[in-house]
Amino acid sequence: MPIHTKRWNDPKEPGDGTRILITRFRPRALPKSEETWDIWMKELAPSAELLAAFQRKDRPAIGWSTYRIGYVKEMRAQQSTISELAQRVNRGDAITLLCASSCTRENRCHRSILQELIESAVARVSIGRA
Repeated sequence: MPIHTKRWNDPKEPGDGTRILITRFRPRALPKSEETWDIWMKELAPSAELLAAFQRKDRPAIGWSTYRIGYVKEMRAQQSTISELAQRVNRGDAITLLCASSCTRENRCHRSILQELIESAVARVSIGRA
Protein backbone atom coordinates (compact mmCIF):
# COMPACT_ATOMS: atom_id res chain seq x y z
CA MET A 1 0.00 0.00 0.00
CA PRO A 2 1.56 3.32 -1.00
CA ILE A 3 1.34 5.07 2.39
CA HIS A 4 4.70 6.07 3.78
CA THR A 5 5.69 7.91 6.94
CA LYS A 6 8.71 10.11 7.52
CA ARG A 7 9.88 13.20 9.30
CA TRP A 8 9.55 16.45 7.35
CA ASN A 9 13.33 16.80 7.04
CA ASP A 10 13.90 13.27 5.72
CA PRO A 11 15.10 13.33 2.10
CA LYS A 12 12.46 13.19 -0.59
CA GLU A 13 12.46 9.93 -2.52
CA PRO A 14 10.91 9.09 -5.89
CA GLY A 15 8.18 6.85 -4.40
CA ASP A 16 6.98 9.41 -1.83
CA GLY A 17 4.14 10.72 -3.96
CA THR A 18 2.32 13.59 -2.29
CA ARG A 19 4.14 14.61 0.88
CA ILE A 20 1.72 15.76 3.55
CA LEU A 21 2.85 17.62 6.66
CA ILE A 22 0.61 16.55 9.56
CA THR A 23 1.91 18.73 12.40
CA ARG A 24 -0.12 21.32 14.29
CA PHE A 25 2.62 23.92 13.83
CA ARG A 26 4.82 24.65 10.84
CA PRO A 27 8.56 24.15 11.47
CA ARG A 28 10.00 27.37 12.89
CA ALA A 29 12.36 29.58 10.92
CA LEU A 30 12.04 27.43 7.80
CA PRO A 31 11.76 29.58 4.67
CA LYS A 32 8.85 28.67 2.38
CA SER A 33 11.40 27.93 -0.34
CA GLU A 34 12.79 25.08 1.80
CA GLU A 35 9.49 23.35 2.57
CA THR A 36 9.72 19.63 1.88
CA TRP A 37 5.98 18.96 1.71
CA ASP A 38 3.31 19.47 -0.91
CA ILE A 39 0.36 19.97 1.44
CA TRP A 40 0.05 20.97 5.09
CA MET A 41 -2.94 19.33 6.79
CA LYS A 42 -2.67 20.55 10.38
CA GLU A 43 -6.17 19.24 11.06
CA LEU A 44 -4.64 15.73 11.01
CA ALA A 45 -2.27 16.59 13.85
CA PRO A 46 -3.10 15.87 17.47
CA SER A 47 -4.56 18.81 19.36
CA ALA A 48 -2.09 21.00 21.21
CA GLU A 49 -3.61 19.79 24.50
CA LEU A 50 -3.22 16.10 23.66
CA LEU A 51 0.34 16.55 22.45
CA ALA A 52 1.28 18.56 25.55
CA ALA A 53 -0.16 15.84 27.80
CA PHE A 54 1.90 13.21 25.98
CA GLN A 55 5.15 15.22 25.97
CA ARG A 56 4.76 16.68 29.46
CA LYS A 57 8.07 17.38 31.15
CA ASP A 58 6.92 19.04 34.38
CA ARG A 59 4.75 16.13 35.59
CA PRO A 60 4.00 12.57 34.52
CA ALA A 61 2.95 12.33 30.89
CA ILE A 62 0.02 10.29 29.65
CA GLY A 63 1.05 6.90 28.28
CA TRP A 64 1.09 5.82 24.67
CA SER A 65 -2.20 3.91 24.87
CA THR A 66 -4.02 6.92 26.35
CA TYR A 67 -2.47 9.19 23.72
CA ARG A 68 -3.45 6.77 20.95
CA ILE A 69 -7.07 6.59 22.17
CA GLY A 70 -7.22 10.38 22.39
CA TYR A 71 -5.81 10.85 18.90
CA VAL A 72 -8.19 8.32 17.35
CA LYS A 73 -11.10 10.12 19.04
CA GLU A 74 -9.90 13.45 17.63
CA MET A 75 -9.62 11.96 14.15
CA ARG A 76 -13.31 10.99 14.15
CA ALA A 77 -13.96 14.62 13.29
CA GLN A 78 -11.61 14.25 10.28
CA GLN A 79 -13.27 11.20 8.68
CA SER A 80 -13.96 13.02 5.41
CA THR A 81 -10.30 14.06 5.07
CA ILE A 82 -9.13 10.55 5.94
CA SER A 83 -11.58 9.12 3.38
CA GLU A 84 -10.23 11.48 0.71
CA LEU A 85 -6.69 10.27 1.41
CA ALA A 86 -7.90 6.66 1.31
CA GLN A 87 -9.48 7.28 -2.08
CA ARG A 88 -6.17 8.64 -3.39
CA VAL A 89 -4.37 5.56 -2.14
CA ASN A 90 -7.06 3.29 -3.56
CA ARG A 91 -6.43 4.88 -6.98
CA GLY A 92 -2.77 3.94 -6.62
CA ASP A 93 -1.44 7.35 -5.61
CA ALA A 94 1.36 7.29 -3.06
CA ILE A 95 1.25 9.57 -0.04
CA THR A 96 3.86 10.25 2.62
CA LEU A 97 2.79 11.47 6.05
CA LEU A 98 5.38 13.84 7.52
CA CYS A 99 5.83 14.63 11.20
CA ALA A 100 8.26 16.79 13.18
CA SER A 101 12.00 16.39 12.75
CA SER A 102 12.26 15.65 16.49
CA CYS A 103 9.88 12.68 16.20
CA THR A 104 12.36 9.84 15.85
CA ARG A 105 10.22 6.91 17.10
CA GLU A 106 7.78 6.23 14.29
CA ASN A 107 5.95 3.60 16.33
CA ARG A 108 5.29 6.24 19.02
CA CYS A 109 4.10 8.95 16.65
CA HIS A 110 0.66 9.95 15.46
CA ARG A 111 1.81 9.43 11.87
CA SER A 112 1.78 5.67 12.43
CA ILE A 113 -1.75 5.86 13.89
CA LEU A 114 -2.94 8.00 10.99
CA GLN A 115 -1.39 5.54 8.55
CA GLU A 116 -3.44 2.76 10.16
CA LEU A 117 -6.62 4.86 10.00
CA ILE A 118 -6.08 5.54 6.30
CA GLU A 119 -5.30 1.87 5.62
CA SER A 120 -8.55 0.90 7.37
CA ALA A 121 -10.44 3.42 5.24
CA VAL A 122 -8.79 2.00 2.10
CA ALA A 123 -9.97 -1.48 3.11
CA ARG A 124 -13.54 -0.19 3.58
CA VAL A 125 -13.44 1.50 0.15
CA SER A 126 -12.10 -1.70 -1.43
CA ILE A 127 -14.77 -3.86 0.23
CA GLY A 128 -17.44 -1.43 -0.96
CA ARG A 129 -16.28 -1.91 -4.54
CA ALA A 130 -16.29 -5.70 -4.36
